[in-house]
Order: sequence, then structure tokens, then C-alpha cells
Amino acid sequence: MTSSIRFLMCSPHYYEVDYVINPWMEGNIHRSSLERAQEQWQGLYETIASRAEVDLVKPQPGWPDMVFTANAGLILGNQVVLSRFLHPERQGEEPFFKEWFEAQGHTVYTLPADLPFEGAGDALLDREGRWLWAGYGFRTELDSHALVAQWLGIEVLSLHLMDERFYHLDTCFCPLTDGYLLYYPPAFDAYSNRLIELRVPAEKRIAIDEPDAVTFACNAVNINHTVIMNQASDGLKGHLRAVGFEVVETPLTEFLKAGGAAKCLTLRVTEPLHPEPTGESGIVSRTITMKGHLLDSGLVNRALDLVVEGGGSFQVLKFDLGEQRQSTSSAEIRVSAPGQELMDEIMAQLINLGAVALPDQEQDARLVTITQAGVAPDDFYSSTIYPTEVRVAGEWIRVQNQRMDGVVVVSPAASAAVADCKLLRDLQLGDRVVVGYDGIRSVRSATDRSRAPQEEFSFMGSGVSSERRVELIVEQVAWELRRLRDQGGKVTVVAGPVVIHTGGGAHLARLIREGYVQALLGGNAIAVHDIEQALLGTSLGVDMKQGTSVRGGHRHHLRAINTIRRCGSIAQAVDQGVLTKGVFYECVRHTVPFALAGSIRDDGPLPDTQMDLLRAQADYSRLIQGSDMILMLSTMLHAIGAGNMTPAGVKMVCVDINPAVVTKLADRGSLESMGVVTDVGLFLSLLVNQLNLLTQRPTVVS
Repeated sequence: MTSSIRFLMCSPHYYEVDYVINPWMEGNIHRSSLERAQEQWQGLYETIASRAEVDLVKPQPGWPDMVFTANAGLILGNQVVLSRFLHPERQGEEPFFKEWFEAQGHTVYTLPADLPFEGAGDALLDREGRWLWAGYGFRTELDSHALVAQWLGIEVLSLHLMDERFYHLDTCFCPLTDGYLLYYPPAFDAYSNRLIELRVPAEKRIAIDEPDAVTFACNAVNINHTVIMNQASDGLKGHLRAVGFEVVETPLTEFLKAGGAAKCLTLRVTEPLHPEPTGESGIVSRTITMKGHLLDSGLVNRALDLVVEGGGSFQVLKFDLGEQRQSTSSAEIRVSAPGQELMDEIMAQLINLGAVALPDQEQDARLVTITQAGVAPDDFYSSTIYPTEVRVAGEWIRVQNQRMDGVVVVSPAASAAVADCKLLRDLQLGDRVVVGYDGIRSVRSATDRSRAPQEEFSFMGSGVSSERRVELIVEQVAWELRRLRDQGGKVTVVAGPVVIHTGGGAHLARLIREGYVQALLGGNAIAVHDIEQALLGTSLGVDMKQGTSVRGGHRHHLRAINTIRRCGSIAQAVDQGVLTKGVFYECVRHTVPFALAGSIRDDGPLPDTQMDLLRAQADYSRLIQGSDMILMLSTMLHAIGAGNMTPAGVKMVCVDINPAVVTKLADRGSLESMGVVTDVGLFLSLLVNQLNLLTQRPTVVS
């Protein structure tokens, strides 16, 4: 017997599964056998007692889970952090365990009543006493880890549990002697698995498979080089023996019905003390405030979900609910994360929802000077589509040229600093780049709950429409097009060659001719096939009127390219009377600027096609500026590219027969993006007809 090692156990005298607080209890209510449970517990007790000392705490009627003493608290030296059980079904155990700890002369620390922490079930000491592994996500709140680190004077490493079957850390994680670790990686998020890999060398990590995980092989008791568990596969036992461990199996199937096994049934009272306690915790906390229609818009729920899904924790410090339907609400929320990297990721998403720091905690944006052209610091702030402000010298300034996936550069000016979005490749030596998330806020006004009475239609909200009537969407888009034209707005069309193939070219040409389109973006293909149709009556060699292939038609697109190249450009072909109709003819005739971005698959290409990708992107960005609405017509890559350059507030309609395309565009986050799953030729035909009804003019398609 190793007398220096002691455990606390509790007889299963009142053990029963008579409620459900974890997945293992489901279907097992009143199905456990007390007699078998007592036999199995006795077997575990004797196995441990032959290798260490065992103390007993008296079981209490009405508290059947008291047998799982691992959850009583966390002991280090003569100090104990008493558990704060999440579920009322176990909260009554707390005073009995506290009484036992105090009777042993321990100093007992008590957490706030609303801060769950379930003891050594969620807090496992490294066997060499170097640090404490602490789980959170189901039963223990992340914020408790900082207090545990402070009280016990030990470094705490926080691990985020993701699988509800493994609701406590000790169900899927078992530190072993000599720095080994027995664990089930799928129970943790990617950040936690990386943390584990950074602290435990590969040769010391023993990752188990699901069959062993669900029999609670990780819920084991480690005494020196002995590992006591319910059950293990031959492969796992062989691995443990190969690295010097004796494996002792003792059946605990009755306790599995309640979600526990060997480790759950024991609390180690003597733990190794590291000679240099640190009291460190990697937990980072920030307090944010949000304002707006937080409840009816679901904004606050989205924010809190983002925190939890991102591996963080939250505490709502203050919530002021608006008194009237039109009133706005405000909330103060403390957000915690197990490290700065995760905090930055969470804050990036919260900023997009309009979260800002409290006024008395506002800081200037952190600026780092570029030392290598085209390369930003690793922690640069990545811009979004939403209007953004950065705080410089105590003043908030609006970021210009807002776009997605850019870098914010702050430059000095005569009167005040100027902030611009730049692409990584455009960064120059000496540029000052915003890093981190201090001093950044997204400008998000409260949702306008009522449209002006004179508006016949409100523009459809974000989403993908495959079941809504396409005619209704067309009606709304047509109304918006007419309004923008009449008010001098700007509509940009991003179109692919499918527009021509499906017979929509004539309809798009009419939209341009009648002043509904102010810019056109596309690739080489749409221009080639539009010009092929105008010159030869075919698209990809198919007669557009008959729908049949034309003899020698496979050469038609090359003939079209050759003709334009002979003229010098599309505009010169129009001036020379060679090109007399079509989409690009109308662009030239009505001075509608266009940009054609080339690709590796392009034939020719046309003289107007920009084969330098960076210049093509610059052309797109220039033409998109000032747009009030963008129509994206059956072109996935060009539409996604244009979408990334477009700030929030610009209405976007993506039309494609492929639902995946419109979903990708609708998911970009803009509240005014709409995806329509339909044939683009049909959509344009309906759109032109609806505009005809609105303007009360006959439909004539040339």
C-alpha cells in the first residue's frame, strides 16, 4: 500500500437513477440494480484500498449521486474549491461535502452561487503537479477557472468540451504518471486539441477510439503505474502495458447508467504540489455593450450563441429592455475566452453584430507599421462588409472604401487621421495597420421597423428563395430598379454567359438601353457569346431561334473574337458599324462602363478583356463603388468576387439555377442580400415584363 496517496469515496447506499441530467441516464430511470451497484462499488473500493488509503464520506438520503465523489470539489494541499453544481438534483450534496472538508482541516473556497464548477470531475491535475486541466462547456462555467487558479496558485489550462456524452472532463481525459495522457480527442474543439498537443508530447499522448470512449476507459483511476478502469479493448490495454502501466479492469456497468465509472466514484485527496505555483490562468475577459432591437431581431441571442460556439463564456451584467415596441434595448455582457486567440475570434464576430466596448473602457485602435510591402502582421484586423469606425487619438473615424477581407490602414492627414480599407497586396512600407480588436466598432443602426408609406414594396430580407413565388420577387426587384433609375441611383449587373445561352441577352440589353443599368461586370465569355449572337445568331454554335446546332458553329465564338480583334475593341466595332446589337452594343451606345475579367480558359481573348487579374479586380472595385443595387446573374465566381468588394447596405440579388451558388452569396451576412433559385433567362423575361407594367409601355424585345 502507498500510504501517501488517499482517495475519498461514498457508499452507494442511496444510489439510484431517478432523474435525467446527462445522456447516459436517458432510458435508465429506475433500471439500475442497487445490489449489483454495491457489489461493483465494493470491487472498486477493494482494488483501490489495496494500493492507497481510502476515506469515506457518509451517504445521505435523497442524494443518489453523492456516490460520485469526484464532483465534491477540487483539493490541492490543504485547500479545497467546493463544487457549485449546475443541476438542482445535485446541489443538496454541497453542504455535506463542505462539512467533511472542514472536518479534515481544509480551507474551503466557495464560488458564487451562479457560477457552476463541478470539482475534480471537470478539473484534473497533471500527475506531476505542473498545471491543472479544467473543462467547461456543459457543467462548469469558464469564468470559474480564473478563481480556481487564483485560490490554488496553479496554472489552469481550459479545455472546451463539445460532445454532450462526455459532459465532464474526467469522462474523456485522464492524466497519467510520467506525463502520459489518456484521452478522446473528438470530445474537444480544435483549439483545445491544439493546446493538449502543445503541452503533451506526441509520444506521451494515448488517444483512444470511440468504442473505448463510450465504455469510459478515460474515466480511470491512476495510482502510480496502475490504471484502474471499467473496461478497455485489447489494443488499449496493450498500448498502456507497452509504456509501463498495469491495467486493472473492474466492472462498473451499473454506474455507467448514471454516466460515471471509476474516476467519478473517487476523489483524490492527496495531489502532487508543484514547487513553484503560478496561479496563472489564460482566461481573457472583456465587457461589451450592445444596443438596438436586441430581442425582436434575435441579435442578443445570436451574440450569446457566437460566444459559446466560439469556445467562450458569457455573463449578462445588465439588460435594459425598451419600454415600447419601437424602443431600443441595451445590454452589457462580460465575455470570457480561454486565450487571446479565441477572444480575438469571438470579438471579430461580435463587432460585426454591433458590439462595442463600454465608454469608460474604450481604447484607441492598435497600429503597427508595415516593414515588408504586401505583408501585414499576423494579428491584423480583417475588414468586413459592414460600415466600420476605428478610434484614433480618442476620436472615432469612419473607414473608407469598406469591403470584405481587407486591412485597415490609418494615415495622417492635415486635419485628422484617415482610415482606408486596403488589400494585403497593396500595403506599402510605412503603412500603419490596425491590429487586434481594440478601438474598432461596426456602425449598425437599429433595424427600421416601418418603411415609408409611399414605398409600395419593402426589399426582401436576406435568404434564398426557392419556394417563394419568383413572380413576387421579380415584382419587388422591378419596383426597386424603377425607383433607383428615377432617383439617379446606380445598379451594377454581374453576368455570366448563361444569360446569353438562356435567351436573356435581349432582356439585359433592354435594361441597359432604358437606363436601368449603370455598370456591367463579367468575364470574357459573356461578351464573346453576346457578340457571337449579335453577329452570327448563335451562342456556342447553337442557333438561338431554332435551338439547334449550326454546321461549323463550333468556330463561331472564335470568329466573333477575331472580328472584334480586327476592329481593335468592342467600342470600335460599334463605331465602325460592325456590331449593331446586343448587350455590349447597348453598353457602348449608352456609355455604360463595363469590366471583363479574364481567366486561364479564355479563347482569344477579346481586346477588352483584362488578363491581369489584379487590374481586373481593381476595375471591378472601381465600378462597384457607389452602387445601390447589384444584380448577379448566373456567374458564381464573378458574383462572389464582386460580393467581397461590396460593403453592407447595397441591395444584392443573386439569380442562379444552382442553389449552392445563391446560398453562398446570401450567407455573406448582408441583411439586404437575396438569392433566387431559377432560370436566369426566365427571370430576366419576367423582370422586363414587370417593368413594362410599371411604366405602362408595351414590351418590345429587339
